[in-house]
Amino acid sequence: MAFALVAWSSRASLCVLLCILAASEVGVLRCTATLGINYGQVGNDLPSPAQVVSLLSSLRISKVRIYDVNPQVLAAFAGTGIELIVTVPNDLVQPMAASPGQALQWVTASLRPYFPATRVTGIAVGNEVLTDVDESLKASLVPAMRNLHAALAQLGMDGYVHVSTANSLAVLATSYPPSQGTFTAEVAPLMAQFLKFLADTNAPFWINAYPYFAYKDDPTKVSLDYALSSPFHVGAVDPYTRLQYTSMLYAQVDAVTFAAARLGYGGLPVYVSETGWPSKGDTDEVGASVENARAYNRNLLLRQAANEGTPLRPRQRLEVYLFALFNEDMKPGPTSERNYGLYQPDGRMVYNVGLVQQSTSAASLSLATSPATRTDIKENFAGLCLLSSMAILLISQAFLLR
Repeated sequence: MAFALVAWSSRASLCVLLCILAASEVGVLRCTATLGINYGQVGNDLPSPAQVVSLLSSLRISKVRIYDVNPQVLAAFAGTGIELIVTVPNDLVQPMAASPGQALQWVTASLRPYFPATRVTGIAVGNEVLTDVDESLKASLVPAMRNLHAALAQLGMDGYVHVSTANSLAVLATSYPPSQGTFTAEVAPLMAQFLKFLADTNAPFWINAYPYFAYKDDPTKVSLDYALSSPFHVGAVDPYTRLQYTSMLYAQVDAVTFAAARLGYGGLPVYVSETGWPSKGDTDEVGASVENARAYNRNLLLRQAANEGTPLRPRQRLEVYLFALFNEDMKPGPTSERNYGLYQPDGRMVYNVGLVQQSTSAASLSLATSPATRTDIKENFAGLCLLSSMAILLISQAFLLR
């Protein structure tokens, strides 16, 4: 009964936001959601780091992940208060595993000169290493992480910077229903070592999760609304836990939590290090469109604004890093790979997801659609809708306190 009330309260919060959106295009709802975003730089026409910092600051985005330790980027983030996750490239993982001195040298040269003015809070050791074909690379992951953590401790930075790695969803052998989440037999031995390291150092498990791929691979069987995290979708009920999922992303996260629990690490926090939806694709990339990309990211922002957790952890807002800030024209692969960005390199929005630049101390997320003049009747209706929605929230909270 308690879970049902929590879930109902969370869905009511989403309805509040959506009701206001539908009622008025004049009023701007400003939320204090903590939003993370991936800032890739595989392009030849991207803005300078200083311009990027200006954009992020105007959007009040407070968490950013980068894929290297570019000195210009680290210097540009100094004094902004934006939390930064940096990345050790895959080709340095094995040298760091083999030599504690190499790890210490890397931290000393790449991070220490900018810390703490630049608020580095995490190091991602490689990217999707555990599902790589290189067995030596995979075996080197945890030793490299240990050496990096020891280097941070030696420099007095371990209390501020955690060490983890971003994993592909392919580490899971089973992801649905979420309660049956299990790691593949191939990664299980290394996964146990990895999870122990995370638990010992109080670091999160990071997962790159893209419902888009599930929809693209089987659009006749996978519900588009479910993949897009539509709050109005009926969703699916886990037959073993009876938890209801209206978002495939949240189901994927809970599958990771259940898989970790099967190895004895059910208390680890699971964060989404990457998720997004392409706005353009090749002819065989079903679902890659501006409309779907906008819907996916907007639905996710609405859930973030409502502080929504997963059904398994409803009181813990899911930490998410959107992919990506910009379209990157030099990325290899299909067309979709170059079209995950919220912005074009020249600063124009690819589509209006609801992020609005602010010049004051207002919070980052505006859920208005576009500026427009409306009649007094509609403005009054928006106010009535807001008051009604607030009443719903107060009633739900009263139930929760009983």
